Parts: sequence; structure tokens; C-alpha cells
Amino acid sequence: MLLLLPMNGEDTQESELTGILTATHWATVEVEEGKVVEINFYTDRTQIDGWLDAVIVTNNYEPVMEFIDKQMMVLVAHTQRTIDDIVEAYLFRELHDLSL
Repeated sequence: MLLLLPMNGEDTQESELTGILTATHWATVEVEEGKVVEINFYTDRTQIDGWLDAVIVTNNYEPVMEFIDKQMMVLVAHTQRTIDDIVEAYLFRELHDLSL
């Protein structure tokens, strides 16, 4: 599963999830068998190649139609902000699915 996260920086430990329009960096987090396999940061979302399974956003009011049009899952992390917290919430199915 490849997750896309709008972030406010490129530090794996210190950066936090932010709004799509205010993101300075985009992180891709590859999760396999309950573990993080790889994390990559990009300054521009257009640099990301390949299929992304889901985008994680901060609230229900983010501009997500572009992702829905690409048939990506849109998951909302209402309280989680760090990559570790988001991945944990994803694994335990604690993120809200916006497309439902």
C-alpha cells in the first residue's frame, strides 16, 4: 500500500501532516505486512510516479476531488499528525474514509 501525505517539511520524525494547499512537501509511505518499507519526500507532487493507493488529509473539507477522480482512497487523520501516528492509525483502521 502506497500512501500519499501532504507534509510541512521533509524530516521523517519532525514533519507533520498539513493541508493540501499549504503542503511544502509530499511524502510517500510504503506499507507492507504492517511495516513501513520506505518513506520518500518530494517538493512537488508531480515528481511522484506510479500508482498511489490513498491520500491522507487533515479534515473532511480538503480539496480532494482530484484524488477521487484518480480512484484513490481519501482517508482523514483528524488527530494524527506525525508519520508514525498516521501509519499506526492506518494499520488499526482508525482513519475515516472520506469516500463513504
